[in-house]
Amino acid sequence: MTRAIFVVEGMRCQACADSLADEMRRSPGVRSAEVTLSPPRLTVEADLAIDIDELRRAASAAGGYRLSLPEEMGGGPICLPVAGPAPNGAAPTPKESLFPLFLIVGFIVGVAAVTTWVRGDGSARTLMLDFMAGFFLVFAFFKFLDLRGFADAYSSYDVIASRLRAWGFVYPFIEAGLGVAYLARWRLPIVNAAALAMMLIGSVGVLRAVLRRERLRCACLGTALNLPMTKVTLIEDLAMAAMAAAALFWPR
Repeated sequence: MTRAIFVVEGMRCQACADSLADEMRRSPGVRSAEVTLSPPRLTVEADLAIDIDELRRAASAAGGYRLSLPEEMGGGPICLPVAGPAPNGAAPTPKESLFPLFLIVGFIVGVAAVTTWVRGDGSARTLMLDFMAGFFLVFAFFKFLDLRGFADAYSSYDVIASRLRAWGFVYPFIEAGLGVAYLARWRLPIVNAAALAMMLIGSVGVLRAVLRRERLRCACLGTALNLPMTKVTLIEDLAMAAMAAAALFWPR
């Protein structure tokens, strides 16, 4: 598999970026295509060698967009093999898999069970709150590993980040704040309401991507892991929203 990054000229809005990404995904051999508006970049992964001329023709047909390699604009080479070692010591893209997500969630469940036992309160509500604390803290940690990369990936499908890229930079800090608040049991009604809103809004972009059958990289654990965008991602968001709603109305 190979990857190429292009500078895009001619895009004016998010609709332009979405249109270009859709056209790229229909190109022969292209496995995935992500387009960001700011900066105007196209990232393409293909099963075989990337036909740059074919992609340029497709971009022109999609709306008169022009693709340039960074090396043509004074930068360095950008076509990288994904399956093997990358030039200059860069790491290849991790293999696409949902196993790390299941492993991490299972780890959080185990830690939440231990903290609930240490608290001396074996109630389901306490276990749920401790799980939510661990979930937000761990997921925020992975996003912090590559904050800019997360913001780029998140903007490819989230309904807010696709229009306001700054939201992708702010989101992990809010997640971390929610995790600490759940752990300390601080202002839980406000925290639960905020978590419910975030999860529901986030699930809209995921649902749209799933319904369109877009081959996108899920950014829920940042860019350190290559998680595919599937129904599992949607279930994850909706499950967290359900827990926040339950905690909001669950009598103490």
